[in-house]
Amino acid sequence: MKDQWNKRFEADEYAYGEQPNAFIEAQAHRFNGKRIVAFAEGEGRNAVFLARQGYQVTAWDYAENGLKKTEKLAERFQVKVVTEKKDLLYDPVPSEVYDGAIMVFGHFPKAEQRKVFDKLLSVVKLGGIVMMEVYSEEQIRYQTGGPKAVDLLYCPEDVLAWASGYEVLHFFYGEQRRDEGLFHTGMGHVIQVILAKIR
Repeated sequence: MKDQWNKRFEADEYAYGEQPNAFIEAQAHRFNGKRIVAFAEGEGRNAVFLARQGYQVTAWDYAENGLKKTEKLAERFQVKVVTEKKDLLYDPVPSEVYDGAIMVFGHFPKAEQRKVFDKLLSVVKLGGIVMMEVYSEEQIRYQTGGPKAVDLLYCPEDVLAWASGYEVLHFFYGEQRRDEGLFHTGMGHVIQVILAKIR
């Protein structure tokens, strides 16, 4: 899997474009602090966008080629993004350090998805905000991007169960158009969630 993403990110062209995910762009105003971490950030389009809004951003990914392109994109836009190579399934993450965390289309096997979601929440301080947009299992029918295996897609009931005990500020399950570079092209089926960490 790591080799797959390094391969995808080795070209000069940005596989998913240079513009932020539309959900993150529309919802970034909800962050109530300065420090944000981006999980499975790939080539850095969302991290760089947030840095351009004045946030102090850290980007985590396990594909070195993605992190290099994040740094290159940040340099082009004259902003700073801290990049760290991190395998979110196995590497530890700091506790309650960030004011916000995002994950956009982070693909993990179903058996591991809860673990990554819990890490998203654990890195955020009390009162912090977590945002996530992922492809739902329905995306298989659309063929407009994302994994070709249901095991790497998300179930809305699972996401709601994981969110139990937190303040759900936004939840969406349905169609959204995503035209992001070469690999997200057209109408897709997503799950969106925004949580406030209240405990």
